[in-house]
Amino acid sequence: MSQPMPKTFNFAEAEPRLYHWWEQHGWFKPEVAPPDAEPFVISMPPPNVTGALHLGHALTASIEDLMIRYERMRGKAVLWVPGTDHAGIATQLQVEKMLRDEGTSRQEIGREEFLARTWAWKEKYGGTIQNQHRRLGASCDWDRERFTLDDGLSNAVQEVFIHLYEQGLIYRGPRLVNWSPGLQTAVSDLEVEREEEQGKLYYFKYPVEGGDFIPVATTRPETILGDTAVCVHPEDPRYQPFIGKTAYVPILNRPIPIIADEYVDRDFGTGALKITPGHDFNDYEIGQRHHLPIINIMNRDATLNEAAGPYAGLDRFVAREKLWQDMEAAGLTIKVVEHTMIVPRSQRGGEVVEPLISTQWFVKIQPLAEKAIAAVRDGRIKIVPERFEKVYYHWLENIEDWCVSRQLWWGHRIPAWYGPNGEIHVGKQPPQGDGWTPEEDVLDTWFSSGLWPFSTLGWPEQTPDLKRFYPTSVMETGYDILFFWVARMIMLGLWFTGEVPFTTVYLHGMVRDKYGRKFSKTLGNSTDPLEIMDQYGTDPLRFTLVTSGSPGNDLNLDNDRVEANWRFVNKIWQMGNFITGNLEGDLPPGLPPASELDLPSRWIVSRLNRLIGSVQYLFDAYQYGEAGRQIYEFLWNEFADWYIEMSKHPLYEGDAGAKTHTRRVLVTVLDTCLRLLHPFMPFVTEELWQYLPHQGEALMLARWPAVNEACLDEPAENTMNVLMDLVRGVRNVRTEYGVDPARRIEALVSPGSYRDVLQQYSYIFARLCNVSHLKLLDAGAGAPEQAASVVASDVTLYLPLAGMVDIQAECDRLNKEQARLEEQIKRSQAMLANEQFVSRAKPEVVERERTRLAELQASSTQLAERLAALCNGAK
Repeated sequence: MSQPMPKTFNFAEAEPRLYHWWEQHGWFKPEVAPPDAEPFVISMPPPNVTGALHLGHALTASIEDLMIRYERMRGKAVLWVPGTDHAGIATQLQVEKMLRDEGTSRQEIGREEFLARTWAWKEKYGGTIQNQHRRLGASCDWDRERFTLDDGLSNAVQEVFIHLYEQGLIYRGPRLVNWSPGLQTAVSDLEVEREEEQGKLYYFKYPVEGGDFIPVATTRPETILGDTAVCVHPEDPRYQPFIGKTAYVPILNRPIPIIADEYVDRDFGTGALKITPGHDFNDYEIGQRHHLPIINIMNRDATLNEAAGPYAGLDRFVAREKLWQDMEAAGLTIKVVEHTMIVPRSQRGGEVVEPLISTQWFVKIQPLAEKAIAAVRDGRIKIVPERFEKVYYHWLENIEDWCVSRQLWWGHRIPAWYGPNGEIHVGKQPPQGDGWTPEEDVLDTWFSSGLWPFSTLGWPEQTPDLKRFYPTSVMETGYDILFFWVARMIMLGLWFTGEVPFTTVYLHGMVRDKYGRKFSKTLGNSTDPLEIMDQYGTDPLRFTLVTSGSPGNDLNLDNDRVEANWRFVNKIWQMGNFITGNLEGDLPPGLPPASELDLPSRWIVSRLNRLIGSVQYLFDAYQYGEAGRQIYEFLWNEFADWYIEMSKHPLYEGDAGAKTHTRRVLVTVLDTCLRLLHPFMPFVTEELWQYLPHQGEALMLARWPAVNEACLDEPAENTMNVLMDLVRGVRNVRTEYGVDPARRIEALVSPGSYRDVLQQYSYIFARLCNVSHLKLLDAGAGAPEQAASVVASDVTLYLPLAGMVDIQAECDRLNKEQARLEEQIKRSQAMLANEQFVSRAKPEVVERERTRLAELQASSTQLAERLAALCNGAK
């Protein structure tokens, strides 16, 4: 850019302008790289089509865009496939609410009209999250955007379902599922939130033949009506005599067996369990082992059915109270105690989810799971961080058949047809003839999103994109959906393409507030990322999200850190302003030969190359947060605080050669740091880079830095460390003696082996700690009197105190302070010598006084040393 840099970075103006410029030039597309470039591909985890951006999305987009921009700068053919999920339940609920507000319902308007209204809703609200991803700087290829219900993906879903059915891996039958009475559908485990709640544990007597009883405890008394056994531990001496006898269901008096199973925890409740296979997942397993009948006592709306006898028609919670009253009247109750328990609630509706026997479509997933386990075990897929492999194996080794049908209208309709005589046909079209009706149910959302890495590239068609970009490279997502989504993508990808869908799984943690709490409306701590970006810009939010955590760990988002990183953006801009403001004419690109550089320049170039090496190592290890922190530290603490300050001497007082060399170093270091920082902070880095002398059109296409071994200069670093230690020491002495920062002082130096360096670079002390003159002492010269000393390596620097303070006034002040300390010490000693105080006061009060005395004595000793050095001990 030819015009001068503005004084501040106007992110609100620059961000949309830069994004439009990047996108307009087609730089988000893989075709920007040479045709033979190695591909790097990420499939964006598809957010809900009607959703709005939250901090989880912002974290996902920030990390993925970092990976994408980094690999693009490394010259790869980078493809980031964006897209959205139809989000069956979430979207259907939104449209149903809209219909209720209009005074109608989906049942009233019918399926066809409901789907038309839902598509209209999707068109109206579906673009919001894509535009918000643009706001975040997400450099995805929007021309390849996909939607889980578009024609291509719908075709892929049907192909997979039909193939699995033909392979005998899909069946329809009754099984226990999570049933949402409010939504009137089966729901997946992911749509069930399990939280600790305060409930009750009901103890009662289970009548046994012969007039005896077994004490049993339950949290859900209404399910007693569906019991088909009482179960005890085979080695529990309390209940061994009952095994094999008959018990009678309270109130209903239905006979059931008393069985033994090692699953029973003898220490919980009474050590005896009621078994309800139709309404509890653990009981269902026991029921299968012991061939128990399954009784369903509940309707789909959570009222009880005829199997509940006199309680039929009652709501489940009303039936609970009524049954307990009746048992009380029959003398069958023992006690009710408060009990903390895990309650499953519908994520969408909030009501308690009911395990219910229901006829659904299931996938026999074990054969697919075996392939998925092998792919991670043999290293074809790497999980970052590695500790999640154990959880992955545990889940897949214990996987149950997957319920894939949902009683919804919005979604992929199951390609099945029912014949006039109860036949089932699976296919895209019904068989010839009359009387075939289509399946009403749709597929679980995770079924279609499980195909995402290959369906978005055109599968089952063998498209050019599928051949070029599959398998993808990285699947980056939250650890909370490792099983629900990631494992399903691996299983289905291997089964249908014969290849892993990606080679690396990178898992990030949850975003929490600064106290480590979940964001929730209840706590009132919800944070809108768009509001943060309005206030500070996108770059500080992205940088904070990426540098606040590490792979697989939750991160605490603190707005103070966002503000600090906004100040960092301003600091970088100020560096750019300083550098561009000191440029004149054309500048040769790159660095001059090291032999022509001064010590500070050789030092900063060496430090820069160490930073490049460290960042590369951290990127290779997926430790992006630490890499970002190191770039920050270098730019602020080494480049700005030290090198830029030192560079002012050659820039303002050096000859033409020194000026040019320094300018080239300043530009090269900032240019390199902007490249390293670009994946974290794309907007400010691109905008600033355009003001620097540069080759190429855009920073986002510039080459990623590599270490230049020839620039590593350990002697220069060691020598500069000595000079910097001396400067820090002088600053500390000035602070200790309260010397006005503007006051120029002199120093005497016993230079050791650094005489030439100190002579040549004495200006460093003038610029960085206001030492106007360095007087070099001859070898063997003694230490001057009344001087503070600073030591680094074999150099000792003396600061004559007379040149810094009024010695008499300082001595008077120190003597007064010492007298005050001695008075306080006497008082404290007297208190601790008083037996009454020591014996009567609280122990912590006595201990506090002892600690205070020790601190006073330490301060007095320190002050005495200062007095001795400055005033020869005189009072």
